[in-house]
Amino acid sequence: MPENSSCSSASSCSRESCEGCPSHNKTAGSPIAVEPINPLSSVKKVIGVVSGKGGVGKSFVTASLAVAMQKAGYQVGIMDADITGPSIPKMFGVHGPAYGTDDGMYAIAAENGTKIMSINLLVDDEEAPVIWRGPVIGGAVKQFWTDVIWGDLDYLFVDMPPGTGDVPLTVFQSIPVDGIVIVTSPQELVQLIVKKAYNMATMMDIPVLGLVENFSYVKCPDCGKEIRIFGESHVDDVAKELSIPVFGKLPIEPELAKAADAGKFYETENPYLAAGIEALKISK
Repeated sequence: MPENSSCSSASSCSRESCEGCPSHNKTAGSPIAVEPINPLSSVKKVIGVVSGKGGVGKSFVTASLAVAMQKAGYQVGIMDADITGPSIPKMFGVHGPAYGTDDGMYAIAAENGTKIMSINLLVDDEEAPVIWRGPVIGGAVKQFWTDVIWGDLDYLFVDMPPGTGDVPLTVFQSIPVDGIVIVTSPQELVQLIVKKAYNMATMMDIPVLGLVENFSYVKCPDCGKEIRIFGESHVDDVAKELSIPVFGKLPIEPELAKAADAGKFYETENPYLAAGIEALKISK
């Protein structure tokens, strides 16, 4: 049952129909977090990275944005909210167990200083599956905000699981998200997938900051020709329709994949996200 199940038409609830509903304040976004941040943490901007479906490289984009911001001189953290499919610690070469005190659990810093919290830093076996129901997963994500000691951060990037289910809803309701970046791929299906994520964010009063198209093409190592193995891009069309900017079109780069597998993603450069990086920058 949805969170706003007290509404007589909760199953077909829209942003307009919810205005004035007694459940409206439970689902609408708010500049004040429903859940308080850990007292030893201070975060200037929270950016969610979302996708309407899995397998489009959301964690890759999250890590790329975080690395770029860290290299630009900002203090950065990544909350790995993809509880059942965590990948951020592996990409950054970070391992648990995370250290905790009565004040909370400390995020673990990667070699470049990026602070990370993930379920993989709290379990005994990193390869063991997390077989939890939605409410338990949502509770864990809330604790990544309320119980984790992040210190002083300019940016906290939240790598969310795909879709529009329990965890994205929990993040939008419990954490003061300043905006989201939607990650997609070139297939024509992109318009439907992007719109689902866009409409959820709009209903929750969360700004959509931009779109990133991953797997846009692969460049021939011999002639440099761009080969669009997943078809022609449609991201510009949907971006224009929704009046949101395109943050970048990312090719398939084997060297970046190697760095992720080696746990050294913090050493990479991703020039294809330059427009998005500039758009996200804040005054220090």
